[in-house]
Amino acid sequence: MNTTFAPIASHTPDAAGGRDIVARTRGRTHGPVTRVFSPGDIGQLVKPFVFLDHFDFTPGAPGFPMHPHSGIATVSVLLSGAFSYEDTTGASGVLGPGGVEWMQAGNGVWHVGDPVGAEKLTGYQVWVALPRERENGVAQSQYVAPEDVPDTGAARVILGSHGGAHSTVLAPAGMNLLHVRLADGQTWRYQPPAGHTVAWTHVRQGSLMVADQTLTNELAVFSESEAALEFIALGDAEFIFGSAVKHPHELVMGSYSVHTSPEALARGETEIRRIGKQLRDQGRI
Repeated sequence: MNTTFAPIASHTPDAAGGRDIVARTRGRTHGPVTRVFSPGDIGQLVKPFVFLDHFDFTPGAPGFPMHPHSGIATVSVLLSGAFSYEDTTGASGVLGPGGVEWMQAGNGVWHVGDPVGAEKLTGYQVWVALPRERENGVAQSQYVAPEDVPDTGAARVILGSHGGAHSTVLAPAGMNLLHVRLADGQTWRYQPPAGHTVAWTHVRQGSLMVADQTLTNELAVFSESEAALEFIALGDAEFIFGSAVKHPHELVMGSYSVHTSPEALARGETEIRRIGKQLRDQGRI
C-alpha cells in the first residue's frame, strides 16, 4: 500500500479562468492491477480519496484474497464481469457488472473478492479515509445492484448526490464519486457543491479535454477550488470523477489501514489481529 512513485506533475492554467491541473499520473501496473495513487503520494492531495486501483482480470484469474482493513471504506465499482464476495460482517454473494461494493471497515474487517463467470472483470477500487467518528466504528457493508445505482444524464452516482440523483450508499457527507460516459464531442459540466474543493478524474477509455489539456488513460488532480469544470469527449470517453470537502486530518498508515492518529491506528490493528486469529482458527486463511 505504501508504494510511491513520481507523478507526472503539471501546473496548467485553464485559459477560461477556471481550475488548473496540478498533478497527472498513469500509475504503475502489476499484472491485472494498475495502482493509480496511494495514501503516500497523490492521496495526500485528494483526501478523503486516498487510494485508487484500476483492475482488469481475465476470466478464471484469482482475485483479491481474504485481507483486512481499518479506518477506511473501500468502494469497488464494477464496469464489466462479476465477482463473488464475502466479508466478516457476514455478507456474501455475487455482484454483477455495474454494481457497487461499499465496505466501511471502521475498527476492522476482512473481506475477499474473486472473479466469476466467463466475462473479463474490470473496474475500480477506491479507498476513502473515514472521519474520526467512524474510523473505529462498527464495520458495515453494502452491495448495490446495478439497477439500484442512480444516474443523471451522463453520470452514474456511486457516492453522494448529483443532478438530483442520490446514491443509496451510506457514505459520510461531503463527497461525490461519479462514473461518466460521454459520446464523441459531448460536453459534461460539473459544478461542485459548496465546500467541495477537492477534485480529480481518471480517464479509462477515450480522451477528454479539460483545463485546456488532453487526458488519455491517466489521472488528473485539479487545483483546490469550488469553480466548475467542463469536460469535452474526444471520441467516446469513459471516466470516474471525485469531488469532496477536504479531509482535515493527517493520514496515519498501517499495512492495510489509514487512520487519523497513531492511537486510532493501534485500535484498528488490534481488532484486525483479533479477527484474523478467528479466521485462522476456522481454517479460512
